[in-house]
Amino acid sequence: MSTLTALTIDVVIPVYNAPEFSKRCIDSVVTHLGSFIRTIYIQNDASGSQTRAMLDGLSYPQVKVFHALDNQGYGKSVNDAVARSDADWVLILNSDIEVLGNFLLPLCAAIAVDRKLAVISPTEGDISSEKAASYLRQPGGYITTYRLRGYAFLIRRAVFQELGGFDSQFGRGYYEDTDLGRRLVKHGWRMGVHPDAVIRHETGMSFGRGKAYQELVRRNRALYFSRYPLARQNVLVVSGAYTLADLPLAVTDLLEQVMRQGGRLHWLTPERLPVLPCLQMRNSVINLSVLVKLMLRGWLREDKRITMVWMLPAVPLWMRILLKLFVLLRGLKVREWNAASF
Repeated sequence: MSTLTALTIDVVIPVYNAPEFSKRCIDSVVTHLGSFIRTIYIQNDASGSQTRAMLDGLSYPQVKVFHALDNQGYGKSVNDAVARSDADWVLILNSDIEVLGNFLLPLCAAIAVDRKLAVISPTEGDISSEKAASYLRQPGGYITTYRLRGYAFLIRRAVFQELGGFDSQFGRGYYEDTDLGRRLVKHGWRMGVHPDAVIRHETGMSFGRGKAYQELVRRNRALYFSRYPLARQNVLVVSGAYTLADLPLAVTDLLEQVMRQGGRLHWLTPERLPVLPCLQMRNSVINLSVLVKLMLRGWLREDKRITMVWMLPAVPLWMRILLKLFVLLRGLKVREWNAASF
């Protein structure tokens, strides 16, 4: 409570159509967060008349509604709304979010102990207690991430402004949040997801999942990867019975570098690893079905495909043979370490 009262927190909700979901979002924010926040800035991105009428009919004193004359897109809407705030922190929410309780409490606890934490997000309930237990908890209880997902996040307003907010080149939306995350990491800031803070998220309420959505995603994905080509890295790591603590510093630095650059790691080991450092690392027990699934992953999405194979010492012979075949068929790079280097 003392942490919350020491901070000023405003809420920003960009709205584009979907009036029922937008109203549910606003109502839930007022109900569960109203006494802990200051102002709720609603940026109406040239929605239809039904949505505009709903927003104009809101009677909450904390809510300030602004109507854009033209459709500007998610990023520009958020930038305009954040520019009106002078709070220490800004909570940015998609309009299809439903707040289920005061999830700001664990987020602010994390902020209180980590001055380099720029962004902290709740989960959509997609991190189970079992899954959360497999990741290292940082002071304050959050899990490190190197990928910002913009559906709901609390950010230092000054940092958001210093970095120029969301890049308008991403237009109406998609990947502008991932791009901002890359810039935050580049400037030395940390990002986290708190598994104890849970919200409900109904995806695709504004754009849907039709042709317009597909075109937006394809365009902005290409723009994102043109800026950050190393974010395409999907490294398959295979080893004997090693944990992170057993690896030489040079190897752990290489793993960290892949994740910091926006890439992902999937580590196959004889037994499950006791703890993983961040959400961009996955771990599975070595078996044929997992290997085949990883080999075929991303068949229709190039950015999902394995791009490189790293073989650490003590890989079973049958796995080594299959990996060499996989590397040959897919034309991938492979890097091997021998026991003498460990």
